[in-house]
Amino acid sequence: MRSSVEVTCHHTMLLFDESMAKHTTWRVGGPARYYFQPADVADLSDFLRSLPVGEQILWLGLGSNLLVRDGGFAGTVIAVCGRLNEIETIAGSRLRVGAGTPGALVARHAARAGLCGAAFLAGIPGTMGGALAMNAGAFGGETWQRVINVQTIDRQGVIHRRTPLEYKVAYREVKAPKEEWFVGCELQLEPGDAGAERREVQRLLVQRNATQPVGQPSAGSTFRNPPGDHAARLIEAAGLKGFQLGGAKVSEKHANFIVNTGAATAADIEGLIRHVQQTVEQHTGTCLQTEVHIVGEPA
Repeated sequence: MRSSVEVTCHHTMLLFDESMAKHTTWRVGGPARYYFQPADVADLSDFLRSLPVGEQILWLGLGSNLLVRDGGFAGTVIAVCGRLNEIETIAGSRLRVGAGTPGALVARHAARAGLCGAAFLAGIPGTMGGALAMNAGAFGGETWQRVINVQTIDRQGVIHRRTPLEYKVAYREVKAPKEEWFVGCELQLEPGDAGAERREVQRLLVQRNATQPVGQPSAGSTFRNPPGDHAARLIEAAGLKGFQLGGAKVSEKHANFIVNTGAATAADIEGLIRHVQQTVEQHTGTCLQTEVHIVGEPA
């Protein structure tokens, strides 16, 4: 494998054979053939136009909710975290947010501006782009409940502005009309008490830290909650809390989290995911669907 090479111009970054273990919250994953960080939307547009037809593209925010297999990703990773991260208040009670902005930052910005309705984003360990792509939710709130429009980009680098009516939005699932990716959105919030909203964001962060294994490498919730039930309850009922496979372990703090105990491979984590699915199905008849996306080639 070639070593990672960096090409930088105008704050654009293009790396070759870049280890995805550095960029995912599970801290596992083989190399991406190309790893690109755009300087801004115009730069991203130019880059997309330059890609060969049919090139596999993987969009990356904070690297949560993602398992890259040990053999790596034989395409191009476009990393927007730290880029496309503008956030501004417009028209009094709306926020315009770039796709690379972490959810927790959006929650804090809204609270400081005295706007209510975005506090739940503090519980999402990813960026707005990822939250839009999967209708991420936490503490009873869901991303698309607040979206009034989105900005997307296609393979030709053309920017589109779309409304929620153009998407099929469900629990942890968003079906887009075409092959386009989110670069930003506008959220509708309500004016409220800035102090109370700041306290609410803080309360939710404390609750998250108390109930989730935030100190260990994980990818957030591993499985979607089945209708009317909780994945964590089913996993616990199947006797899997604390179950370990290689370096991957079902968290003892929250059974819907799989943690890397230090030396896990992507294969360990994927093997544990499959084991949990099979065991829960045998015990309860429920087939758990993954919330995390699994990409790339096995080692």
